[in-house]
Amino acid sequence: MRRALPPLNALRAFEAAARLGSFKAAADELGVTHGAVSQQVRLLEEWLRVKAFERHNRRVVLTPAARAYLAEIGPALDRIAAATAQYGHDAGSVLRVNAPATFALRWLVPRLARFHAAHPALRVRLETSNQPLEALASPGDVVIRGGPDSFYGTTVRPFLSEERLPVCSPGLRDRLPLRDPDDLRHHTLLHTASLPRLWDDWLAAAGAAGLEPAAGLTLDHFYLTLQAALDGIGLAMGPTALIADDLARGRLVAPFAGPRLPARRYCAYVREGRETEEPVAAFLSWIAGEGAG
Repeated sequence: MRRALPPLNALRAFEAAARLGSFKAAADELGVTHGAVSQQVRLLEEWLRVKAFERHNRRVVLTPAARAYLAEIGPALDRIAAATAQYGHDAGSVLRVNAPATFALRWLVPRLARFHAAHPALRVRLETSNQPLEALASPGDVVIRGGPDSFYGTTVRPFLSEERLPVCSPGLRDRLPLRDPDDLRHHTLLHTASLPRLWDDWLAAAGAAGLEPAAGLTLDHFYLTLQAALDGIGLAMGPTALIADDLARGRLVAPFAGPRLPARRYCAYVREGRETEEPVAAFLSWIAGEGAG
């Protein structure tokens, strides 16, 4: 019997717009224009004879009928993608991972050789971004962010814990002693623009609220702040997960035993149902082992 199937492009446009809540975001993910997505959604609405979206400012909201339809076709499209990855020639061998730049540079990239050695048939395509998960136009296969947070249709796997504490180069510590937090008044404190209160929070926890350092320097990326600490420019609030190798090899030192500021754990976020696909499952298992180690 001939199947009554709507056009696949119309289904893809509808699913992306519904999942992302935006025609523009759907267009970015699919690599087409906003108008093309709108046209394909309109084609599907005509084909189904059902209105799919209500417009609310810049976002679109599913009608009840369209929400029920999405619940059926979303998993079906996921199964098509999984079957293509499993049976298609060379399909699924590239795993797209999206991670924050500092995490990628200082933790993930140095360990990727071990993943490739364990899974030589898989290639990781690493993309860096600090955008929130829900703002990503094309999230890829695995997204690494802080958490754990809950997102509709997404599975979250925490894999790495972290705290923050002051660190500096051994040379800086030897030039200007750091016996207790009060000695920080003779030093330069390094800040990251996106985390402006880290030093204030640590000084308050250390009983030195209001301390005025000799100087301060703000950089726009965390990896630049850590590099400045490695270069002996000042002290940074170091995330323990990302500086563990530097501490172990003596490139950085932690002059104070505490306090340590709590931080969110690193988590892997995957679209629900995809965590069992072989490439994704392999990466999730590997990164959990690396985080536990």
